[in-house]
Amino acid sequence: MTGQDKYEKIVELARRRGFFWPAYEIYGGVSGFYELGPLGTLLKKNIENKWREWFIRRHQEYVVEIETPVITPSRVLEASGHVEHFTDPIVECLKCGRVFRADHLVEEKLKLKVEGMSIEEIEKIIKEHDLRCPVCGGPLGNVRLFNLLFQTTIGPYKGNIGYLRPEAAQGMFVAFKRVYEAMRARLPIGIAQIGRVARNEISPRQGMIRLREFTIMEVEFFFDPEEPECPLLDKVADTKLRILTAEAKKRGEDKPEEYTVEEAVREKIIINPWLAYWMAVARDFVHELGVPYDNMFFEDKLPHERAHYSSQTFDQLVKVSRWGWVEVSGHSYRGDYDLSRHMKYSGQDLRVFKSYPQPIKTKVKKLLVNKGLLGKDFKAESKRIIEKLNSMSISEVEKQLKEKGYVMVNGYRIDEKYVKVVEVEEKISGKHFIPHVVEPSFGAERLLYITLEYAYREKDDRVILSLPRDLAPIQVAVFPLLAKKELVVKAKEIYNMLVNHGFYVVYDESGSIGRRYARADEIGVPAAITVDYQTLEDDTVTLRDRDTWKQIRVPVQALVETLQKFIYRNLDLEQLGNIKPVTKPS
Repeated sequence: MTGQDKYEKIVELARRRGFFWPAYEIYGGVSGFYELGPLGTLLKKNIENKWREWFIRRHQEYVVEIETPVITPSRVLEASGHVEHFTDPIVECLKCGRVFRADHLVEEKLKLKVEGMSIEEIEKIIKEHDLRCPVCGGPLGNVRLFNLLFQTTIGPYKGNIGYLRPEAAQGMFVAFKRVYEAMRARLPIGIAQIGRVARNEISPRQGMIRLREFTIMEVEFFFDPEEPECPLLDKVADTKLRILTAEAKKRGEDKPEEYTVEEAVREKIIINPWLAYWMAVARDFVHELGVPYDNMFFEDKLPHERAHYSSQTFDQLVKVSRWGWVEVSGHSYRGDYDLSRHMKYSGQDLRVFKSYPQPIKTKVKKLLVNKGLLGKDFKAESKRIIEKLNSMSISEVEKQLKEKGYVMVNGYRIDEKYVKVVEVEEKISGKHFIPHVVEPSFGAERLLYITLEYAYREKDDRVILSLPRDLAPIQVAVFPLLAKKELVVKAKEIYNMLVNHGFYVVYDESGSIGRRYARADEIGVPAAITVDYQTLEDDTVTLRDRDTWKQIRVPVQALVETLQKFIYRNLDLEQLGNIKPVTKPS
């Protein structure tokens, strides 16, 4: 087990035992695409289900889950700003033609952080330091922007452009009004989605960390900006978040400081209570994947580092062996950016109505149009004039009347005998507004790798994958001590019983019992059941703990309940009740 770093060992184990490997291997593979094997698929589903548990089921009073299409019409992503802004800087070698991500190239060669710099600034740095192609040493060309959207066409028409969605968020924004009405028009409300997304990364080189196609897990949480208080904040007020603040970064500091959630909100380090709440949930969720609290922190992104839609963004970073700190989730305050843009581009009203406790009297300005006189003087043209007037803002009509004495409509001068702006008193029962949004967003495959890295350990020249028990793709291994008929029959009977009770189980009778334990440890099976000759006498079996290698004897009739406590409640062997320990662990 020497000669390889931890990352290489995990990748080798993942290929050999069926967690993941590069896609299209028999054709040489394609960078940025990975396939999940049988164990990887089960592990990823368990991570997704744990995310559902933390972000949806525990918050079902507020959060619902939907599913929207992967193919997105161009108009949607024009509205969201992705067609214009979803870009990265690239530079091409003028000798060999290879293309590199320009900001990453500068950061790797010069150890300078240039995230968010303009292409002109990055190009100046490349020229000043005479940076050259890392492959052939050739000169580099001009820096330009590359759009990361995968483009396609919808149907047979070339002009009907669509894109593979780069995030699940836009499907939730477009569906907001439908979900809001279906959930009885209540705020706050969270819309969650787990689904595939695609980003045409320029040069992905970090295995499962940076993919061109992956599964995203997101919540768009909608609330009234005039009532941003979070009723759940008290539950996490004392939770400690390690935060590298924007102010600390400006001072050149790179070490996070610890704040309670209450302190972070009070001191405006986190500008919105709901944003702070979901960051606290994310902290504990990632910890449940096996990451120590000391190996994660939240980085406050500076304005030039944030996405175009964000008023504040924190990246949740986790330390890994090869690349140092990597992002595992993003937490953004998106304000009303998305709903406002979709209102503008679609022409649909995505506002919600808020009733006042008591109607209030207020003075409002109204447009009075003399339709009869317009009809008499403008005949057939009057209908189009009236439609245009009604589509204009009252402030614009009032401004033109004051400045010019008339309003220009469809080429006609419409003066005050046809249209007036008057102030009247009305009773108002409520108002329309656009909800604001905070968003926690996770990449499932990246979390899968993080989970494997923190589970991987070696003991006595053996690999043990100490996965959290409820995440393990295979939960129980069943072994007959020897491949003798009477032991095999009983072991298969127990295997079938456990399968019928919903466990994922592996049966193995090949090789020595020690070899079989080692194989189970290597793929992270938390519990191993061994059927021996004592089983035939008293109907008890040994239950072995993957991590401690300790064993206890358990009556077969109590096995299902015992395993449920061991796997799902994470009880140690000593906590499982009055069950006799095995004196010689193996």
